[in-house]
Formats: sequence, structure tokens, C-alpha cells
Amino acid sequence: MSVKTILISQPHPGSNKTVYDVLTEKYGVRVDFHQFIEVQPVAARELRKQKLRILDHDAIIFNSRNAIDHFFRIVEEMKVEIPATMKYFCTNEGVSLYIQKYTQLRKRKMFVGKGTDSSFLDLLKKHKALNYLFPCSNIRNEVIPNYLNEMNITHTEAIMYHTVNSDLSGLTNVYYDILVFFSPQGIVSLFANFPDFVQEGSRAIAGWGKTTDQALKEAGLVNTIPAPTADHPSMVAALDAYIKEQLKK
Repeated sequence: MSVKTILISQPHPGSNKTVYDVLTEKYGVRVDFHQFIEVQPVAARELRKQKLRILDHDAIIFNSRNAIDHFFRIVEEMKVEIPATMKYFCTNEGVSLYIQKYTQLRKRKMFVGKGTDSSFLDLLKKHKALNYLFPCSNIRNEVIPNYLNEMNITHTEAIMYHTVNSDLSGLTNVYYDILVFFSPQGIVSLFANFPDFVQEGSRAIAGWGKTTDQALKEAGLVNTIPAPTADHPSMVAALDAYIKEQLKK
């Protein structure tokens, strides 16, 4: 069986070339992008009503690029000047590097996890005395806030953006050989738009991360192409290996 079409449940990155172009070049597959979820900003005035005081905190927790974008948007709207003493805790290196879009930070102000929940929670445990601000969405992974509560670490959750389902009516029956998901919200959006969706035998689903894998199971779907793994640390590598294996059949 050959793979001819792949749907990435994220918007096109905007550049002429993407990391998925290698699949087109090697196997001739068509790779489409479609945003399954949308992010809507929460206005600064709403956070003022909630009496959010950013400067009451010693450290900021970032677990996504969206959180960074909206935190710095709110900072600008509120005309807050972040002090040089502010510390930043990031779940992984990719998130920490993205902060440089907005500000240059000294390494001693940056604390970075290794991409696993345990490595990041260990960082928080080592700095229990800080007062944390956690910018997040209305839909977010509960691991971090649950741990902060469990350890009695002072913190504030600030919902700075909302994650909502996109209108996917333009996709008709969503028929692709491979559907690629990066978050549980993408799967929620799939069924919100196509409640009768069925994963047929020839259709593969690629799911990124443990939470997406769990969401697929709960939805009665099979994560045919799980990533990341020791052998396939990126989604592109996992897809490449799967397509190569299908060509042998």
C-alpha cells in the first residue's frame, strides 16, 4: 500500500519550504495543512477585572509558544515593564528559544526542562519559594497546576487566550491516507465537525505525545504512528518510516 495524501492538523508555517517537503520529494505524497483549532486572545481589560498583577510574581511558567505570545501581548497592553530580576521557567528548549522573539535573557534567569513532565516538575520543586505566574489557555494540561497545588507552591493561573474548534466544513469527508494530530484539542475539533468520523482500516493516524495518544484511545481511534519515540524523535521521521514500511507491502 502506498501513501498518497497526508493532512497536518496545523496551519501552514508560512515559509516556502516546510520540514514535510522531504516526504514529497522522496515519496511524491501530497501534504496539506489545515488548522483544527484556533486561538482567541483574552483582552487585557478582562485580566484587569480579575485583578491580575504581573509584577506581584517572581517567575513566569511557559509551556508553549502561544503562552509566550499572549503573555507579552498582555504585558504590552497593560504597559508593564518586566524587571530584570524576573525568572522564566520553560518546559523545553524550543519554548525557551522562542522567548528571544520578545526579549534577550541572561541564562541565569532561564530555567529549562528537558521536555518531560518529571524534568520540569523537578525544576519547580527546586525553586518552591518563588511566586509563579502561569499564562495559559482555557484548555490546558493539568500536570503543572496540579503539581503546584500539591506542593503548596504559590502561583496564579492567568487565562490569556482561549482555544476553540475551527470550522472544518471545507474538508468534506476528511479523507486522507494519514491524519496527523499534535494535541487532544485537535481530536476534539475533528469530532465536533465530523461526529460520525470512523478510522477505516486503510487510514493511519499519527499522534504526537502522550496526551494526544491518550485522547486518541479515548476517542476509539488507533495511534498508528506514535511520536516521538527513541527511533523517531520527530514527526517527520515517524512518517518517513511508516511510508517506507508501507511501500514494502
